[in-house]
Amino acid sequence: MLLAQLIVATDIGGELVDALSFAFGMFWEILWALILGFTLSALVQAVVSKQEIRRLLPDDSPKTLAVATAVGAASSSCSYAAVALARSLFRRGADFTAAMALEFASTNLVFELGIVMALLLGWQFVVGEFVGGPLMIVLVALSFRLFLTRRLVEEARTQANRGLVGSMEGHAEMDMSVQAEGSWWRRLRTPQGFTATADYFVMDWAAIWRDIAGGLLIAGALAAWVPDSWWQSLFLEHHSTAARFWGPVIGPVVAVLSFVCSVGNVPLAAVLWNGGISFGGVLAFIFGDLIVAPILNIYRKYYGWRMAGFLLATFYAAMVAAGLIVEFVFRGIGLEPTARNAKVIEASVTWNYTTFLNFVFVIPAAALVWRYFRRGGGLPMLRMMNRPMAHDHGHEH
Repeated sequence: MLLAQLIVATDIGGELVDALSFAFGMFWEILWALILGFTLSALVQAVVSKQEIRRLLPDDSPKTLAVATAVGAASSSCSYAAVALARSLFRRGADFTAAMALEFASTNLVFELGIVMALLLGWQFVVGEFVGGPLMIVLVALSFRLFLTRRLVEEARTQANRGLVGSMEGHAEMDMSVQAEGSWWRRLRTPQGFTATADYFVMDWAAIWRDIAGGLLIAGALAAWVPDSWWQSLFLEHHSTAARFWGPVIGPVVAVLSFVCSVGNVPLAAVLWNGGISFGGVLAFIFGDLIVAPILNIYRKYYGWRMAGFLLATFYAAMVAAGLIVEFVFRGIGLEPTARNAKVIEASVTWNYTTFLNFVFVIPAAALVWRYFRRGGGLPMLRMMNRPMAHDHGHEH
């Protein structure tokens, strides 16, 4: 009996080591990419003020939606911060549809997401994401035009103005951008530009580290413990035609149940792809970060039950449709990937290009962290990230 218990304990311990090994292996593979992505995002945020963003989103015209998409793509990739920022802009007069477009772009079209997808999944997925993301925004805007009533918008505005607290409220409202005169390049080269970049870099990491860690740990556990046969059965891999339609339908559902957002979804997507989900299903899964259970609860607080239900229905429909369209378009033009070789690797730190890039990119990351704690917001700003700025009288450079 004791021997059997020891064998079981050894097996469990070995599986746990395997799960942690997979998680660390993927983290090591994408570390430099995360640093690069967050740095690029911080540079853009350092010269684009939130006041300017509000001014650029007055309606739901194609031009405004294009601007919202572009600005969102250059913003923080934290899903919670994106949702809070959209509510903040809406309360201050931005168009609701434009605010939702910015929210989608902030989580689905950001630098770091594309770089990490290229490393773990391949370039076809990056192209699919950056085709499917704008397509999904167009589908949501059309759905809003057809089904969103003025009365429901006003109900949502009334609820939004109650100011119920969600998550990352302070992070979404803080404006550390450089307001000096001159070109964006000149502003970035000033000491204030360096400090603003450091502020955004550290705060974005602080906002999203839980999702990244959660995504890596869940992906590692699934890779170690769930057999391929189970995934293949769930995704109907042996029924190729049905699988193409089923993947985009089930993908967002898996995302809702995973509770992981933004860049943290990519390691999970790699496991799902190797497990047999369709190409469009992977994209729909990644799009699904804006309807995970905690964010649906925030929609309820921000906009009320009716609008939360409306957002769930329209967002889910757009995710499924975008995944299906990209699936069949890419198949038609010969860009659909077929090899299921996403990088879900065990811990292995060897002297290769990944290790070299990690060491190279850690240097500017360390400089930005040093600047943040030396001249930037420091611990007080980190404590303010999850509280509405009205409680703290604002924070601007």
